Amino acid sequence: MLNNLLAGTTGGNSTMITVVFIVIIVAMIGLLIWQTISGKKKQKEAQNMVNQLKKGDRVKTIGGVCGFVVEINDAENTFVLETGTDDNKSYVKFDKGAIYQTAPANGSAVEAAAQAEKAEETVTEEKVEPATEEAPKKAKRKRRLEDEI
Repeated sequence: MLNNLLAGTTGGNSTMITVVFIVIIVAMIGLLIWQTISGKKKQKEAQNMVNQLKKGDRVKTIGGVCGFVVEINDAENTFVLETGTDDNKSYVKFDKGAIYQTAPANGSAVEAAAQAEKAEETVTEEKVEPATEEAPKKAKRKRRLEDEI
């Protein structure tokens, strides 16, 4: 039977096989075109991210090094990244192609740390206030229950 299908001795089956092959080829071409378009789109987004890089931006490289941009050299297509703490800062020069992620400029690492501490204090203060309001309500409920008993 397989021989008959491949040889095309039966009229209806050879047409069916031809149609299936044409559909498979069209689907493969469509997939190739879709991959090419999405790849170009991702490449364009990555290039825009690199072009918008400014001093003070937070950057994560493809190697996992995180820090703040302190210098950009467009002629060499490089940037200098500040990493570490106040006491132990390091400066490393990278090619712009090593950028994995960026975040908007927030100044230096010290300023970012100070902002993070302020945010934590605000969250802590907000959590304390509702707890103090709920405590008297619970005490009143307990008194009511004790009075009823």
